[in-house]
Order: sequence, then C-alpha cells, then structure tokens
Amino acid sequence: MQQNKNKFLTLTLTLEPAPTIKILRLRPETDTDIPLPRYMTPQSAGMDICAAVEKDESLEKGEIALLPTGFAIALPPGFEAQIRPRSGLAVKHGIGLINSPGTIDADYRGEVKIAVINLGQEPFTFHRGDRIAQMVIQKVYQAQLQQVPQLDETSRNTGGFGHTGKQ
Repeated sequence: MQQNKNKFLTLTLTLEPAPTIKILRLRPETDTDIPLPRYMTPQSAGMDICAAVEKDESLEKGEIALLPTGFAIALPPGFEAQIRPRSGLAVKHGIGLINSPGTIDADYRGEVKIAVINLGQEPFTFHRGDRIAQMVIQKVYQAQLQQVPQLDETSRNTGGFGHTGKQ
C-alpha cells in the first residue's frame, strides 16, 4: 500500500487465477439433458445447479428431500464448493437448503446432492432440470489451533446474541 499526496490509501489487488474444477457426469447415458453447473451471468458468484430427478418430486410443507444432481467434482486442495439456496425459490416458494451453506470438501468424490426443505405454505414440485441451488467456489485454510490459558480481552468480550441492545 502507498500513501498518495491526498492522504488516501491506494490498494493494488492481485487476483489469483481461477481454480480448475474437474467435473464428472455420473449418468451420461441418461442425464445429458441436465445442464452441468454454470454461471448464468458474467458477474455471477455462483453456478446454478439443476435437479437430476428421474420424475417430478413433490415436497410437502416442512418436508426435507435430498435431490440428485448427476455430477461429482474434484476440487483442488485448498478449495471448497459452498452449496447455497437460490433466492427466487426461497422468496417465491419458501424453498431453502437444510444445511445452508453446504460444503463440498476437496477430497469428496461422490455425487453432489442438494438437501432441500420446503418452508413455504404450499407443496412444491421439483421437475427434471429445474435450477435448485447455487455452487460458489471458495478458498479455504486449515487453521492451526493453539490452546491458551486465557484469551485477549476486547470491548465486546463475551457479549453474544443481542449484546448491542438492537433487535
């Protein structure tokens, strides 16, 4: 960082090259109609994931289901894939992910499946090829833990939920 004559900081960002994610279509003989994950706009953070259900699958209010996607991935070490809900499904129909965000670890090679929940007021039906979730690739670090006799104090200290007094 450098200071210019106006006392503002000038930041220079160095972007790492995007990781290459290997993807395997698990049932190529039956799932070629299911799009592989893809970015829907040039600035999308997440790739849309489609349902590879064999037939329509209805989800009653409060029900949970594990939906197939028909693909597996190999992430490079130091990366994860976060599986997140799609905002349109959430707002319009109350469809969310039960473990949001879900994490696909770099050493997992099984089918990516989407754990959905119907939090809406009506049953919802998933159709073959529906966009059901988003996949965001993130850099991760495996931290080292250091056991200590006490932690440094902060102005917040042990203040937890609602500690600022605002709702």
